[in-house]
Amino acid sequence: MTDAPHKGLLDLCVLGDFQVVRDGALLDLPPSRKTRALLAYLAVTGKAHQRERLCEIFWDIPDDPRGALRWSLSKIRQVLGDDESALVADRNTVSLKLGTDYARLLPLVKADLSMASTEELEAVAGSIRGDFLADLSLERCFEYEAWRAGVASEVEIAELGMLRELIERLAGEPRRALPLARRLRRLLPEDIGLAEEIAALEEKVRAAAAQPTGRSAQRGATDVAQMQSPSTQLANRPTPAQDPGRAVHFCRARDGTRLAFAKTGSGPPILRAAHWMSHLTFDWDSPIWRHWMRELSRRNQLVRYDERCNGLSQRHVADVSFDTMVSDLECVVEAAGLDRFTLLGLSQSCAVSIAYAIRHPEKVSGMILYGGYVKGWRARGDPGEIATREAVSTLMRESWGKSNPMFRQAFCSMFIPGATHEHFAWMDDLMRRTVLPDDAWRLQTAFSVIDVSELLEKVRVPTLVLHAREDNVAPVESGRTMAAGIPGASFLELESQNHILLEGEPAFDEFVAHVRAFVAGTAGS
Repeated sequence: MTDAPHKGLLDLCVLGDFQVVRDGALLDLPPSRKTRALLAYLAVTGKAHQRERLCEIFWDIPDDPRGALRWSLSKIRQVLGDDESALVADRNTVSLKLGTDYARLLPLVKADLSMASTEELEAVAGSIRGDFLADLSLERCFEYEAWRAGVASEVEIAELGMLRELIERLAGEPRRALPLARRLRRLLPEDIGLAEEIAALEEKVRAAAAQPTGRSAQRGATDVAQMQSPSTQLANRPTPAQDPGRAVHFCRARDGTRLAFAKTGSGPPILRAAHWMSHLTFDWDSPIWRHWMRELSRRNQLVRYDERCNGLSQRHVADVSFDTMVSDLECVVEAAGLDRFTLLGLSQSCAVSIAYAIRHPEKVSGMILYGGYVKGWRARGDPGEIATREAVSTLMRESWGKSNPMFRQAFCSMFIPGATHEHFAWMDDLMRRTVLPDDAWRLQTAFSVIDVSELLEKVRVPTLVLHAREDNVAPVESGRTMAAGIPGASFLELESQNHILLEGEPAFDEFVAHVRAFVAGTAGS
């Protein structure tokens, strides 16, 4: 690096290793890491700070903090050169007004990205060179580190959203979309669905490059298809989304989060409120969920959507609160054009369904709740259950995405203890494919504090509650409590130990029969 003449625009780059640039040239920075961190902190926050507060953040009490601050500010003035006036320091406060790449990103952090131009998204995404202030960690400055980590998380979420938005927009231009998808894959290495998306883009690029012999290339790809793991099988067959009857649609939540939804079948509509561990396209091939969709679509139009942080909906979203989940359901209802429908809640989405039905009774002809609970495991207040669940949550965060399936198999046995080895293999793939480790942990934490006990008596729509008698995830007593609290609700126990009912077990056939009878009796109400 060389000193640049003190003229031209000065720009601070914080989206990656810290850099100060003038007229395209990198400037030499002070060797003191704290001085560089102070410069970045002042520029990014863009507001006046009390000198005492800056001393508390950056310097230990035994030091001469005021003297250290004065020395650092003198070094910062040398870096600023002709822009020294941007640094305003009096006896009490210090502020710095300079342009940063973070300031250009900030308007997109919580914006509806669908309203931004492709060129703007590409430019801002291209300015992100790595983690926020990646080279400016200060281990002993805890408040600064907390601030840096918070902004870094904000930047990462924005980057994920921009990349996903661009990949979707550029689906018809695989050469432009492929580098973006590969970059997204580096950020989300556990996302198997993204790996398949990249493979599809690579195939499109190859096909375009060899267009005259495209038939041969396609025939060769078919010849190498082979039966291996569920992921390998799906990577070598046409995706279900190519079937017009299984087309995936997208809408935006109120906070701009991308939500994926799909419609299948015809007849009186059933809307399945989103639960975690779902994937709109993969579920059609999986023996975990495909029989649910097949039977619920046989005589009805089934509308499904992937919960935020799951499946084809946007991953790594900051807000996974209960109220946001209810709001997402409202947005999907509007996007799908549903006027009146049967609302189906499964597991934690039973609580979401209850809240929605109270807000919009005119929309809900009837409500079916399976495997739900009134209070999450933390809200139930059982010390033993809380200790067990907290241990599971810790393991979830550390082991969910690992290649060793031991934890996921143990987790799977809670949901479907009656599973075969094939079911376990598919469930293991489903867990890794549908949700990322940190998102899984955050969702479980959010589910744990659900409490709709005060909402039950407010329900004014016909309600059917069903529950597996030996459910290990949500005890059957949870279902009884739910039904007892909802005026006029019916309750049915199913003879099963599976939280997710499997194809071929009598309990699933009984579930389908009760659902069809209930929908037939309430759809016209």
